[in-house]
Amino acid sequence: MSECAAERGRMAGLLLLCAASALLLAAVGAIPPPEEAARMARFVLHSCDWGALATLSTQEGLRGRPFANIFSISDGPPGPLGGSGVPYLYLTDMEISVQDLEVNSNASLTVSLAQTPYCRRHRYDPQNPLCAHIIFVGSIVKVNDSEAVLAKKALFSRHPEMESWPKDHDWFFAKFNITNIWVLDYFGGLKIVTPEEYYSVKP
Repeated sequence: MSECAAERGRMAGLLLLCAASALLLAAVGAIPPPEEAARMARFVLHSCDWGALATLSTQEGLRGRPFANIFSISDGPPGPLGGSGVPYLYLTDMEISVQDLEVNSNASLTVSLAQTPYCRRHRYDPQNPLCAHIIFVGSIVKVNDSEAVLAKKALFSRHPEMESWPKDHDWFFAKFNITNIWVLDYFGGLKIVTPEEYYSVKP
C-alpha cells in the first residue's frame, strides 16, 4: 500500500509540475489584452512571417483594381525583443505587385494570427475577431544603405532561403511606411491606432 501511495504522490507531483509549466508557457505566449490595441498591432506583426499586400493594379485588363499578393515580411529577428514594428520586405522589379508600386506606391498590408499556432490552438476561424488581424495602410519605400543592414538582418533571420535567391533578379530591401492602422482583435468592430501610438509602445 505504501508503494502505491508513494507512486500516487509522485504522479501528483508530476502533474502539478506539468500544470505549472503549462501556465508558465501560457503566460509567456499570452497575447496583449483587447484594450491595448497598439501593443496588439505590434504583437501580431512580430508574430507573422508573411502578409497580404494589396496594390492598385497596373496590369492590362486589371488597371486600377485592387490586387492582393503574398509577401514574406519581418520586423526583426524572432523573439520578444526583436521587433522594431517596421515591416521589411525583399523585392524585385520583376514581381508583378512591385510593378504596380512603381506607378503608385500606396498599398495596404494585412497580417493575421491565423498563420500562427495561437488561432489553431483555440480553434478560432481566421475570420473570428478573436483571431486577431491588423490592417496597415501606407506606402512601400526602398530603404537607404544604412537601414538595409537592419532590413537584411530582420528578413534573413526569418527567411534564410532569401540569401540563395537569384542574384540577377536585382533584389532590394524595402519597408512599409505606415500611415494608418486598424486592429480587429475583439468583438465590437475595428480599432484605430496611430503610427505614433504604435511605435511608442513596448512590444
